[in-house]
Amino acid sequence: MYAIVEIAGQQFKVAKDQKVFVNRLATEEGKNVDFDNVLLIGDGDNVTVGAPAIDGALVGAKVLRHLKGDKVIVFKKKRRKGYRVKNGHRQALSEIVIESIASSGAKKKSSAKKEETKKAAPKKETKAAAPKAETKKAEPKKAAPKKSTKADDLKKIEGVGPKAMEAMVDAGIDTFAKVAKAKPEKLTEILTEASSRLAHLVTDTWPQQAQLAADGKWDELEKLQDELDGGRK
Repeated sequence: MYAIVEIAGQQFKVAKDQKVFVNRLATEEGKNVDFDNVLLIGDGDNVTVGAPAIDGALVGAKVLRHLKGDKVIVFKKKRRKGYRVKNGHRQALSEIVIESIASSGAKKKSSAKKEETKKAAPKKETKAAAPKAETKKAEPKKAAPKKSTKADDLKKIEGVGPKAMEAMVDAGIDTFAKVAKAKPEKLTEILTEASSRLAHLVTDTWPQQAQLAADGKWDELEKLQDELDGGRK
């Protein structure tokens, strides 16, 4: 039996006991992780295709280790402009081993959470309004002008792009101070829920960078970012 499953924004053809290198996952080493976005399952001559995913299918895996890939040189040049930039990049990866492939019987995490919240939400009680005593008409108070709140430019944190910033702002984390107080696991969860293409981002240093930005220590932030590789130590 084999399956085609989406993991951290990429599609893989996997089988049981197969080891796969994927973009860095937020799960710790030695722990199990499930992937429910299964696009296709093949079992001999029987092939099941999802639309786009197979309802109830699940691929179970175990995280063996976190590592970095081989160094890739990125060279940019503009002809007749005297522009040359050379950078190195090592992709953050996770090595996993496929432990199980289930074609049915599993529920998606998002749908299960929605069902729990629906059951837990209490019904609002409607009470008949009591008749109010007649009072002298008071002059209407002028509404205080709303303070315009503008989000910080979170893209100044190395590793944060426009899509990642949009996801954090939508989740209410719109300032450097809020990012500094947030845990990396929470930031990764927000990015993963926003888009599977953001799940590979490593947020370990984002709170530290955000704290320096919130304190206005831009020189220290720039020095720290020189030591990072795409926001990673």
